[in-house]
Amino acid sequence: MNGVRTRGLSGLLIALVVAALAVLSVGVPPAHAATDISTVANALREDPVYVDPSMSGQLSRSDADALAEKIEKADKPVFVAVLPADFPQENLFRNLRAATGVTGLYAIRLGDRFNAQADSSVLSSEGVRNLVGSVQGEATTPQLENFTDRALLNLGGSAPSSWSEGGDGGGTGVLIGVGAALVAGGAGAYTLVRRNRRKKEEELQAALDKLRVVVDEDITAFGEELERLDFHPAEAGADDAMRADYERSLDSYDKAKSFMAAATRPEEVRAVTQSLEDGRFSLAVLAARREGRPLPDRRAPCFFDPRHGPSVADATWTPPGGATREVPVCAADRARLDDGLDPAVREVDTDSGRRPYWDAGPAYGPWAGGYFGGGILPGLLVGTMLGSMMAGPAYAADYGSGYGNFGGGYEGGDVSGADFDSGDFGGGFGGGDFGGGGDFGGGF
Repeated sequence: MNGVRTRGLSGLLIALVVAALAVLSVGVPPAHAATDISTVANALREDPVYVDPSMSGQLSRSDADALAEKIEKADKPVFVAVLPADFPQENLFRNLRAATGVTGLYAIRLGDRFNAQADSSVLSSEGVRNLVGSVQGEATTPQLENFTDRALLNLGGSAPSSWSEGGDGGGTGVLIGVGAALVAGGAGAYTLVRRNRRKKEEELQAALDKLRVVVDEDITAFGEELERLDFHPAEAGADDAMRADYERSLDSYDKAKSFMAAATRPEEVRAVTQSLEDGRFSLAVLAARREGRPLPDRRAPCFFDPRHGPSVADATWTPPGGATREVPVCAADRARLDDGLDPAVREVDTDSGRRPYWDAGPAYGPWAGGYFGGGILPGLLVGTMLGSMMAGPAYAADYGSGYGNFGGGYEGGDVSGADFDSGDFGGGFGGGDFGGGGDFGGGF
């Protein structure tokens, strides 16, 4: 009897152990291999870099951690996966994007091959192709590092909030993520969307606050010009045309103040500086009428500082380390350049001190766009920080192509689930999907 009881207890214990292992295997992905696309997707929702255990020889844990830290610090939606060559390749990018459910740039090292795809809202297909082509043939670690460095300079949007919500990035983090998805479902995804939206709104508010300081300086400067103006509508020699010019300048001043007071988003600043430029041109016309000079043509403001008023000519200028170009200049700055002196440049506050506005970051795009409309601004800013940002897809994603028109829709880091353009991920792996056809100029 004792022997029978012992064997029965042993069998029960074995059964319990097997059952426990079965339960754990359902909730936690194996630590040994990436069994399917869901395992990779769950990991990427917790951490920007996933390395299949069988590929640790290609990208070490320390290198993967360093790469992940770089991506998280840049706050950009870059997802990197290192997978074995025999990983299922059919529609890999599309399936991974659908399983992860987060808008962003997805880069995959598959064995010794490499490719990437992205939502067009964060990076254009041409931009992806150029980045991929720039690192082909490199070893895994430098390839992923170089690709990531270049992508971070061009990518729009921000990182998914799930990366900063804690977790150990391992089985426990995946288990929590899967459990949350099962329990919360759509409500959880909606919460993440709201969190990302709130984060984006905070970024927009910070950009607007930065612009407000500069725009208030511009409004004040124009108000001082009006106060110094020795003109009275009833003075001797004043005619209806002069009075109309003066009235337009006053209206522009009032509009600028009203627009700035009502601004809630950075792109609305463009209307403010456009009004100020209109007002300054009206003052220039008024001055010409009073002095009996020919009326000036409508020209762009002085490139070096729009507060100088309308430009009088184009002058050759070469920024430090940049290419020579023609820029509109006021009479005073033209004289300075002719004498071999530096122009009087508009500087603004940055984290690294006072810098020319064209080297102070993308927030000044809306401000400059109001002064330099008509599509001339990108040409003037070629080779500068602001010009480089405006020319790249990241600026279009964050600030729009209209020098401050923040786009709608899903942005980088947003949880969109399966709501994405599958055409953005139509190419890359398996069955002509990875390196097949002419997607990447010969590819793999």
